[in-house]
Amino acid sequence: MARTSEDSSSKRHFHWTKKVGNEDVEAPSIKSSSNPNEQDKNENVKSHVAMPTPKKRLPAVAVARLRSVLAALGKNRSSLPMGLGSRVVGTLFGYRRGHVHFAFQRDPNSPPTFLIELATPISGLVREMASGLVRIALECDKEKEDQKKAVKLLEEPMWRTYCNGKRRGFATRKECGHKEWKVLKAVEPISMGAGVLPGCAAEGGADGELMYMRAKFERIVGSRDSEAFYMMNPDSNGAPELSIYLLRV
Repeated sequence: MARTSEDSSSKRHFHWTKKVGNEDVEAPSIKSSSNPNEQDKNENVKSHVAMPTPKKRLPAVAVARLRSVLAALGKNRSSLPMGLGSRVVGTLFGYRRGHVHFAFQRDPNSPPTFLIELATPISGLVREMASGLVRIALECDKEKEDQKKAVKLLEEPMWRTYCNGKRRGFATRKECGHKEWKVLKAVEPISMGAGVLPGCAAEGGADGELMYMRAKFERIVGSRDSEAFYMMNPDSNGAPELSIYLLRV
């Protein structure tokens, strides 16, 4: 009996804690009593003990609106043109009696990040390549300090063209139109090679057949004013047959 009275006494005066979130809230000590009025008071005290606060949830309408906004942002981001990496796909094409077009793509099915039209006839470039290595240098002028704009090198509109050290007129940056995109889609399955696209001969008219050359290029960025593209040819012991240099001088 003595032990029982001691246990009940310790239980009466025991202070207990209830964990709410990351905080411990100490509840007031509650003494048992034989008086009915005091028991009612104790019940009231228990009902006022702090309980865990439920987490607030966003309304279903707000959640749906947030998801639609995130989906729209992801869709718009995927449609933006991506920059070039260290390995790119290069396509040289043009009609036999027309000018050379050159396009660099991140991958075969992506829009060209860099597309220019050279004043050089493609027949002349083919003869240069048959004789050995071809180095094409494209130069543009650096803007003065007071007129400097944040223009990327691949976005310059006008270039002076040199082929193996000889001046070859100017090259202009072009937007990829329907005709250019049709050519790139026609050669999309080709990873490396050169030839003629017979289906485009009728569109060329007096300019003759459409010639193309396609290969992978290694891109090296020297600075914001210089980049180089080296054609990767496994048949020539790693030595590129075609090199293109972009310089802002």
